Amino acid sequence: MGHGRMTGAVAGAALLALALGGCAVGTGGDAADTDAEFDSGAELDGTLTVMGFSGVDEVATSRMEFAEAELGAVEIDLIEGDLDIQQFLSSVATGEPPSILYIDRDQIGSLAARGALVPLEDCIDGEGIATGDFVESAIDQVTLDGSVYGIPEFNTVQLTMANQELMDAAGVTIDDVNGSDRDAMTEAATAMVQQDGGNVSVIGVDSKLPEFLPLWVAAAGGSVLSEDARTAQLDSEESVAALEWAAGIYEEQGGFPAIKAARDSADFFGAGNQFATGTLGAMPMEQWYLNVLSDVSPDAPMAFDTVRTTEGEPIAFASGSAWAIPAGSDHPEAACRWARAMTSVDAWRAAAEARLDLRNEEGAPFTGILTGNAVADEEIQGMTTDGGEPWDSGVAAMYEANENTVSLPANPADAEFDDAMQEAVNAVLDGSAEPADALAEAQQTAQAALDEAWAELEGSD
Repeated sequence: MGHGRMTGAVAGAALLALALGGCAVGTGGDAADTDAEFDSGAELDGTLTVMGFSGVDEVATSRMEFAEAELGAVEIDLIEGDLDIQQFLSSVATGEPPSILYIDRDQIGSLAARGALVPLEDCIDGEGIATGDFVESAIDQVTLDGSVYGIPEFNTVQLTMANQELMDAAGVTIDDVNGSDRDAMTEAATAMVQQDGGNVSVIGVDSKLPEFLPLWVAAAGGSVLSEDARTAQLDSEESVAALEWAAGIYEEQGGFPAIKAARDSADFFGAGNQFATGTLGAMPMEQWYLNVLSDVSPDAPMAFDTVRTTEGEPIAFASGSAWAIPAGSDHPEAACRWARAMTSVDAWRAAAEARLDLRNEEGAPFTGILTGNAVADEEIQGMTTDGGEPWDSGVAAMYEANENTVSLPANPADAEFDDAMQEAVNAVLDGSAEPADALAEAQQTAQAALDEAWAELEGSD
């Protein structure tokens, strides 16, 4: 259904901050060339080195075959392993970067600001990449100060997932736990939670802090960052209210440590997962978990919806990956063509057909792929197969969420910003600070980081 998630982005924030702090490529020297020229008619040959593209499956290999055909004589060399930011920055600083980089979209801003990536306007024009076909929120995540630095791939959204039997027993409905009525969601949590000897044996509702704070802020009409990515809004009325409420849900069920202990003990990816065993009432969760549940616990009593705004409208916080071209890439034209081919409608069609064939062989439904390309998404949605209820409702919710996404714009201090926000949420969850105080401190830290990063970026222009 897609790769990447908010939790993965958060986990990488501290590493990225350290890496960038220790290796500010392109900000004041000649280590990197950020003015690559793209000749769409160039004869392509040589070797294209690809960094960060791991976990290859049929969705990847089918698109790779398509891209390799588009690149003709070019040899493809996949650098094994997940992306190592420090290794990448070192390669740029020494003038030996990979030809192309596969990266989380929320890491684009810092890398671009420090000259580690090249802007892609010439690439987009030369290869005729239809950026208007992409999900708007995905493009926003790779656009820094008006320039596009990445070609989006995959989209990750959140759904409301719930145990219907637990809801029925407590007299609540999916509408009570989708976020549209926050008081109702808190009441549903207390109605479904169960304790055994001081331990939480059934979590009523998990609001998924710390990672989902930006989602809950957006659901109330706010944002933790301004549209121009220059002003932190962590201490806004919407931010404080969202944290007070989402953290309060845990307090009503015995406190975050008790909830986290129950959460961590779950057989998350197995047949004994919390929905199958009746130990979780409801939570927002990325759409890929729908496939996990349908495969390992097809008889679980599930109910699905989008996450809802406080006005009752669908909403999701988009995340995902992107193809970016490093400063000093030895084959920028081939890299650009690879990015165009891998994210094209034709490539995604081939991927969907490969996944559909595999699911048919397994006797399992094809639930679709969220690609980051809206045109491809519409076509692939029409290829999904009947999985029966409640899974078909989950797929419908997934596509509805994908059409109602928001995101944060790229910013040159993305790691520092995320770190300040997560520290504030964790301080509230461990009881060491009140929401307003924690977010006020985070606001100062994040704004200082933004101001410094923007000043450095504009000073280097």
